[in-house]
Amino acid sequence: MAKQPNQNILQNLEKGMVSLPDLLAPSSVEVDFRYIRVGDMFYRTIFMVGYPRYVSANWLEPLINFDHSLDLSMFIYPTESGDILTNLKRKIAEMEATLSSEQEKGKVLDPTIQAGLEDALALQEELAKGIERFFHFSFYITLSSPTLSDLEEATKRLKATLSSVLLVEKTATLQMEDGVKSTMPLGQNRLFITRNMDTSSLASTFPFTSATLTQNKGVLYGINEQNGSLVIFDRFSLENANEVVLGKSGSGKSYLIKLEAMRQFMFGTEVIIVDPEGEYTELTRSLNGEILSFTPASPIRMNPFDLSGLYQEGENELGLKILSLHGLLKIVVGKLDAAQEAILDRALVEAYRQKGITPDPATQTKEPPLMEDLYKTLLGMEDPVAKNLALLLERFIKGSLAGIFNQQSNFNITNPMTVFSIRGLEETLRPIAMHIILDFVWTRIRKTLKKRLLILDEAWYMMRYEDSASYVYSIAKRARKYYLGLTTATQDVEDFLSTDYGKAVLSNSSIQILLRQGTAEADIVSKTFFLTEGEKQLLVGSGIGEGLFFAGQNHVVMKVMAAPFEHTLITSNPEELLAKQQAQQIPPANTTQQANISNS
Repeated sequence: MAKQPNQNILQNLEKGMVSLPDLLAPSSVEVDFRYIRVGDMFYRTIFMVGYPRYVSANWLEPLINFDHSLDLSMFIYPTESGDILTNLKRKIAEMEATLSSEQEKGKVLDPTIQAGLEDALALQEELAKGIERFFHFSFYITLSSPTLSDLEEATKRLKATLSSVLLVEKTATLQMEDGVKSTMPLGQNRLFITRNMDTSSLASTFPFTSATLTQNKGVLYGINEQNGSLVIFDRFSLENANEVVLGKSGSGKSYLIKLEAMRQFMFGTEVIIVDPEGEYTELTRSLNGEILSFTPASPIRMNPFDLSGLYQEGENELGLKILSLHGLLKIVVGKLDAAQEAILDRALVEAYRQKGITPDPATQTKEPPLMEDLYKTLLGMEDPVAKNLALLLERFIKGSLAGIFNQQSNFNITNPMTVFSIRGLEETLRPIAMHIILDFVWTRIRKTLKKRLLILDEAWYMMRYEDSASYVYSIAKRARKYYLGLTTATQDVEDFLSTDYGKAVLSNSSIQILLRQGTAEADIVSKTFFLTEGEKQLLVGSGIGEGLFFAGQNHVVMKVMAAPFEHTLITSNPEELLAKQQAQQIPPANTTQQANISNS
């Protein structure tokens, strides 16, 4: 029954009883001298009659970001320079005569005439030299609202916005129909109210760019400092969910990452953090997360030889694991020559074979070998190069580092927020630990598909080594397949961007955040991101938590904002931390007594 009216209309249309314009036309149109109503919508058109004398690039941006539905229309008419020069010459003569007459009569000279004469003389010179051309310019705006009261309110706000950029407007009273038609995509200037413009002035009205960078879902990153709008993004809805954060020490880098991690956690994302400096401890405890500390005395053990035991078509997991172990052992023992690499490869294959593990996926669920098994395999080879490699690994088997990475893994990632803290390890061991942790996490991630966030703080530890940098890049490239978002953060921008792998990780990250930079780093960042001189200076002089937020091809100036309860959990300001510790040490009875005294 619902289709019958449509069938009748089509039949009437075929018979010529109803025309196509009848079908497209609104049910009613009301033309008032102050507005025009088309169907259920009210429209009002205003036109510009006065313009500022001096403008900067993109000076019409407040109109583009105006928080209401509106249509903008511009009409540009080129004119002949010869005719304009003739008119200018006459106009200049009139203004000079007026000023001369007032001066002879002893009157105060009109400043508007003086300013107009200066502009006319400058324009005359530029037109004569061919530097500038002349145009007639029309500019109209039509507001639309569902109610008349809403239209009145929007008109007041629009007029205030126009006044802020020194535009003088008038309402198209008694010409509303022509005004609305002038802003329709018909190319018809029904009002024809023009203003003279030279090339430079006309160019300043373009391009129409908006500083709004937001989505209708996701987490809040901060406030857009250009217009006060919110920077909200769902990184998992982009082409990949990876993110790079670059900023010098004290720029608010960790503050931003902790804030995003907490907000992602609230939306059900599993968060895994590699924490070299122990900055995420308090946040993790507040969210009932799990902190795994790596020290010789820690009960936590992690075996870098672990396999996932999952088979994927066209993928040799054992081969990939051996490649990963090659990279790890190069960090451990240093650069290897061709002979050492060949012997190490044979030893790794043999260590797995002795445990019954081969390229056959059915064997890869067995217990994997340990670092000690590789050590014994190298010792058993009748080759001095193999024995030398074994000696380089000995401190992990019998020395000061025995046990940390030489036992079977004794834990799994089950908590929705897990932090791997390597603060207790000496500086030279941190790249080794980070590589092993990343490999362990990657192995676990591949087992179950889940929305996850992996944060690699102080990534420069790994980017200094080609093999570990290559491993970070491989995770960034494959993360989307496993519903993973990789966040890499570093304060050593030069080390990160000076390598091909660092640049590759950057290009495989849909979101890039630049916080305050040093003078030397600003030059590198400026060349990498093609920043303007103004944006470069902004990064050098920005405050804590201020910088540039890139999403795809667009970017805005952003200020990181946290709620008071969030700030308490994530701040690393020493002054605030000290005050918090002192407040916690005050006995409850004394606190109550002080409160009672202050109240009295």
